[in-house]
Amino acid sequence: MTAPAAGGALEAGFGARLRMPPVLMYHSISPSQDADPNRIRVHPDRLARHLRLLRRLGLRGVSLAELVAAADRGAAAGLVGLTFDDGYTDFLEHAVPVLDRHGMTGTVYVVAGRLAGQNAWDEGPRLDLMDADAVRAVAAAGHEVGSHTLHHVHLRGCDPAVLAEEVAGSRRVLQDVLQDDVPGFAYPWGEFDAAAAAAVRAAGYDHACVTGDHLPGDRFTLPRFYVAPTDGTPQLLAKLARHSWRMRGVPSP
Repeated sequence: MTAPAAGGALEAGFGARLRMPPVLMYHSISPSQDADPNRIRVHPDRLARHLRLLRRLGLRGVSLAELVAAADRGAAAGLVGLTFDDGYTDFLEHAVPVLDRHGMTGTVYVVAGRLAGQNAWDEGPRLDLMDADAVRAVAAAGHEVGSHTLHHVHLRGCDPAVLAEEVAGSRRVLQDVLQDDVPGFAYPWGEFDAAAAAAVRAAGYDHACVTGDHLPGDRFTLPRFYVAPTDGTPQLLAKLARHSWRMRGVPSP
């Protein structure tokens, strides 16, 4: 899980804030009625309602790679980033069909060292993670695969050698699985510091995202809004409005 984290102050070593469209953060997409103490499971029908709302607002959900590329061209108006953390098997089974029906794409952030494993980093229910074949199927369906480290570890204050392996090693694993570039990264639990952001840049990623209203919100610490299992239209509208307010005065890329 990548839980919401408190915003941080602008620190030396980070770039200038970027004016970016909002990015929504989901985790598991499943109709299961099992206990969900970590609040990471959104029902597919609720995801569909969210996407219908975006369409009514004249917005289109896209992967983070597409969003960043559009922002670089000055063409991101009308887009919203859709991201899904941890790489649960239900993404392929339940999220992809909903996204496809609405003509939208997303980014799934995969814990590369736990392919075909489970979310051992969480207390509570164990959920299955995609294997290599499923990861390739997601990419073949037109959705982005990004890295979420090798083992879903805390990166803030991490030992430099462990940090480098978790960040760069996960990219190597996924690029080998996909036989393609992996430009995106998401920090587990949204936690980062200057060393973690520097490791992401050094590993060759193009962009990375965190959780919540972090500053600085540069290319390697892009903010996202956590979507809770019970979020309906009022909550989603509030997140979009809050993002618009937070972006006031921030220059475009």
